[in-house]
Amino acid sequence: MQQSTPPPIPIYSKQAAKTEPEILSRSFGLLVSAFFIAFAGLLFISGNSQNQNYATFLDIFSINFTSIVLEAVPFMLIGTLVGGMIEVFVPVSLIDRFFGKGEKSGVFLAGFMGLFFPTCECAIVPIVRRLILKGVSIPAAICFMLSGPIVNVIVMWSTAVAYTHNWKMVLLRTGCGYFVAVLIGLIIARFAQPEKLIVENVAEQSLRGCACGGDEFQKIPMWSKIIHAVGHARDDFLYVGKYLVIGAFIAAFLRTIIPVSSFTGLSDSPWIIIFLMMVMAVIMNLCSEADAFIAATFRWLVPGSAQLGFMVLGPMLDLKLIMMYLSVFRKRAILLLSVLTFGIVYLLMLIIDVLLPPFV
Repeated sequence: MQQSTPPPIPIYSKQAAKTEPEILSRSFGLLVSAFFIAFAGLLFISGNSQNQNYATFLDIFSINFTSIVLEAVPFMLIGTLVGGMIEVFVPVSLIDRFFGKGEKSGVFLAGFMGLFFPTCECAIVPIVRRLILKGVSIPAAICFMLSGPIVNVIVMWSTAVAYTHNWKMVLLRTGCGYFVAVLIGLIIARFAQPEKLIVENVAEQSLRGCACGGDEFQKIPMWSKIIHAVGHARDDFLYVGKYLVIGAFIAAFLRTIIPVSSFTGLSDSPWIIIFLMMVMAVIMNLCSEADAFIAATFRWLVPGSAQLGFMVLGPMLDLKLIMMYLSVFRKRAILLLSVLTFGIVYLLMLIIDVLLPPFV
């Protein structure tokens, strides 16, 4: 006799909970909690002291931290909801057809997925995590993770508005984002075992799969499917949100102690100023739908290649993203992706600076 209730979701089982990566172990969680409580206490004491410098630091830090979290959380929530819908409503056969394991053509297609799932980098990690669980190949998932926050219509439009409809900048940003993401995806595809790049619990769940993909599950009522989708979204939101808060804390602290002016007046050499603008993109943790407006303020201060480097690297690599990557990738994989992304974007910007005439 068939059951009328939805099948259990493996991600909620006790067995899945035991595969948490080391960074989320209970001892680590207690240590992090103690650190935040102690640091918050120090900030509170310094903020109520008579020292004006401490009070000013606390004010700026609070604004930076709150702005990063408030900017990122809505998009991350959207991302987790999209991921939950993908898990429940996108059939495994469709995933295998376009993004199956070992299909390099899936990398080229993944670079355009942002056109169908427009989202910023704040939401991309939960979606990618769910796609990997669904069976998308690691190279294709990484390609989408890097290109999605750039190759989408919302970011294209915001870039056009920020640069007063300078379509050269829009096309260059979109083209560079696609090129860098596909190149890194193809490099990862050359690895013998790319699945070793992801953490154990994600790898085990992707092999075990979810009952949502079975034929029996498709026969249950629509409301049950929606409940499953929301359940997956809730789980991903709580899982990735831990890294978002830690990353936002680190980013806000660095943004507070390092003034932006220190990056703008050091040198007029393109190879230096491009590097500095890319470093600033990593530190500032801006949303891909808003970073063009910040980059546009440098139009008369730095060359277009440096502004472009800021807008291409930021959605692919910043401090909060690095922390959120821990929910999917191993530490060594994150280091590899960081070096590859920064190095390829930097070399590409140097080539553009030499070959292209001024475009802003």
